[in-house]
Amino acid sequence: MANSSDPAICSAALPIAVDLFLSKEHPDYLTNSSGDIIYRINRPSLKSSSVDKIVLLDAAAADPLISIFRVNKESWQGFKGDVGEEDLLFKVQRTLNKLKRTEFKVFLVGESLDDSNASLEMKGWPFQRSCTIYKGNTIVAQTSLMHKLHQIWVRRGRFRLTIFPSPVDPALIVALVVIFFDGRM
Repeated sequence: MANSSDPAICSAALPIAVDLFLSKEHPDYLTNSSGDIIYRINRPSLKSSSVDKIVLLDAAAADPLISIFRVNKESWQGFKGDVGEEDLLFKVQRTLNKLKRTEFKVFLVGESLDDSNASLEMKGWPFQRSCTIYKGNTIVAQTSLMHKLHQIWVRRGRFRLTIFPSPVDPALIVALVVIFFDGRM
């Protein structure tokens, strides 16, 4: 029988949230608290491509994880890997776009694409770098500004993505955050 103080058992029994960091100065990657690059974001230049596509890459292996295509101004589709319409993972639809508030509904493949049965929801304020991703009533991930003590003016150039323990793939969460802040990072 295993000892309850075994670190492997404790970490499995008490999963913890993971923080990733985004920066306006380096919008093409996400880092962990040690500064190691975890995910890369490949955006083709506007001059060289007529297709609105973003590819999320695993930084360690440089393998494409998710390709994001803008369908129109209000919707996106995410595919597994670099290309391939047969590997559709999700569809995202913007439902509210006001000056201070933006909301999206996320429909995962294999689940009902009915508007009332969204798999995930994203709500927040892009200007404040605030986005919360919900699965039902549970918070799956959240972005927030980096606050420092004794600092009156908080720069919006660097912010944190906290991914809470859940069955949702972290790469999917990162892809959704990229969509939420599309063009505003």
